[in-house]
Amino acid sequence: MIEDCKFIEFSQKGDERGHLVIIEGNENVPFDIKRVFYIYGSDRDVIRGRHANYHSEFVLINVSGTSKVKVDDGINQQIFHLDRPHVGVYIPKLVWKDMYDFSEDSVLLCLSSEHYDADEYIRDYDQYLKIMKEKENA
Repeated sequence: MIEDCKFIEFSQKGDERGHLVIIEGNENVPFDIKRVFYIYGSDRDVIRGRHANYHSEFVLINVSGTSKVKVDDGINQQIFHLDRPHVGVYIPKLVWKDMYDFSEDSVLLCLSSEHYDADEYIRDYDQYLKIMKEKENA
């Protein structure tokens, strides 16, 4: 599962007027985008996320500043450093995610495959490990 987490580099257009980054659902994002939100104003020592989702897939893009994203599938972990506004990280369903080490000017754009549903969030890491072990043994 963690091997499915990957960087996505988005097309950039630009000239003397500036840059334009193009992001399209079911094109360069591997799902239909149903929800968009962003995180800003988080201190460097704050950890956001701390959950996995049963159904939602995500693409996270630091459109301003920098942050790190640690992904975890219950066995392996990987850290992605987001520091370019035209590069995001794809996170499939059932992958634990922590976002942290936000720069002062960080704006982390989050694209989701699903509308918000509190019931599809796994917020307890021990419960997550149990779910993943059961999935592995099924």
